Amino acid sequence: MILLKVENLHASYGPVPALFGVNLELAAGEVLALMGRNGMGKTTTVKAICRMIPANGGLSFDGQDLHRMPSHAVARLGLGLVPEGRRCFRDLTVEENLIAAARRGEWTLQRVTALFPPLEARRAQRAASLSGGEQQMLAIGRALMTNPRLLILDEATEGLAPIVRQEIWSAITAIKQETGMAILLIDKSLRELAQVADRAVILGRGKTVWSGAMTYVTADVARDYVGI
Repeated sequence: MILLKVENLHASYGPVPALFGVNLELAAGEVLALMGRNGMGKTTTVKAICRMIPANGGLSFDGQDLHRMPSHAVARLGLGLVPEGRRCFRDLTVEENLIAAARRGEWTLQRVTALFPPLEARRAQRAASLSGGEQQMLAIGRALMTNPRLLILDEATEGLAPIVRQEIWSAITAIKQETGMAILLIDKSLRELAQVADRAVILGRGKTVWSGAMTYVTADVARDYVGI
């Protein structure tokens, strides 16, 4: 079943065009890598999907037209976003961050802190006091607490130490294997993406330039479209 469908998506920042025809589909239970060089429209696509910026073209989630909805209504449909740059509520504690937008479901405070043990030890600490890696764990945990049907991770490992990056990738793998949740991943690490993603869509200059199974993202494809 197709959960998310994006067809010929166009978007602008004011008078400046940013997307010129993005196409992608994501099935229930699938992990899709959204790839491309910096500035090619990956984050803009995510913002358009989550209705954070206006856009034109086909945009639906579980058959419902997202264009008719404000961003908070889209979130209630079951889209959980982990934005680029983490953006935790710095003055709230870890626990307060996690329960701020929590919804009933299998992802509870106990399950999230079991996935990310450092958060259990720091439940009473303010988010501002956490390391960058711990804040990223908190951002992912906060999205999981909304019990989404689709988890969107925008550069979830960017700027983190290698050992923390591996913890994040292990958590993403566990989410895929244990829940079958649909996941949309933006990341630059081809090696880790190859281990968890089922398919890939590559953007170039604001439009889809390649799509296919992750196993077909060869060194030549990565060099030509991603710059790896």
